[in-house]
Amino acid sequence: MSGGRQRVFSGSPLEAPFAYCRAVRTGDTITVAGTAPIEDDGSNTPGDAGVQADRCFAIILRAIEQLGGTGADIVRTRMFITDPAYAEAVGAAHGRWMTIAQPAATMVVVSALLHPDWKVEIEADAVIGSAG
Repeated sequence: MSGGRQRVFSGSPLEAPFAYCRAVRTGDTITVAGTAPIEDDGSNTPGDAGVQADRCFAIILRAIEQLGGTGADIVRTRMFITDPAYAEAVGAAHGRWMTIAQPAATMVVVSALLHPDWKVEIEADAVIGSAG
């Protein structure tokens, strides 16, 4: 990739009014914004924290792939949950999606996320070619 930034958008209804993209690639680094459980039609993903985390990881992986990376390139994840009781389900989802990458990871309990239906929001960083 030559200089400059590449961006991808997920279609979240918040991207345009809040002026952000889902992910940005600069050089070999991809940074994925906080990713909430939002369906392609803009609705919230129903279900428990594990189901919502799976949706977040699917969105994250799609963004990384659109920018030329793979799930194996993920080097860091940050998971924000609204109840400590969600840790096991979200951690299990992380385990399903991050088996190969095994990134540095943080899980933090927060008092709330932007939408009251969201139980989890996840960020990720990837470095192209770091797998292996």
